Amino acid sequence: MTFYTDSAEQTIEFGKKIGSKLKKGDILAMQGTLAAGKTTITKGIALALGVEDTITSPTFCLISEYEGKIPLYHMDVYRLNGTDDFINLGAEELIYGNGVSIIEWSEKIMDSLPKKTIIIRLEPQESADGCRRKITLENWPYGDF
Repeated sequence: MTFYTDSAEQTIEFGKKIGSKLKKGDILAMQGTLAAGKTTITKGIALALGVEDTITSPTFCLISEYEGKIPLYHMDVYRLNGTDDFINLGAEELIYGNGVSIIEWSEKIMDSLPKKTIIIRLEPQESADGCRRKITLENWPYGDF
């Protein structure tokens, strides 16, 4: 499924639609270049999950945990060297836990994620203001929006 957004606000709203359908144990593998909108869409997902904290990119802390109706584990594996680093970080305990896991830069560790992982690809598109995003969902188990 492919969707387009034309602003950060629309990307957050689309994230809310995604988040409203998620269940405990869901894993979202975010993929895209720098500034593709991975953290922006995560903000919307977090809002739908009842998270009240401000969502920021976990690039330097690697994992941010947020409380809501369902716990949210927001991970950024950009600085990791691969699957071994991911496993040594203890992230497997989170992705197989009672929350929703969002993993930015998941391309680096896809071989360690379960087959049921939902893939979200974000691609900036050429537009007058540079805010257009192409969002592709793969392995989405919850039907249409």
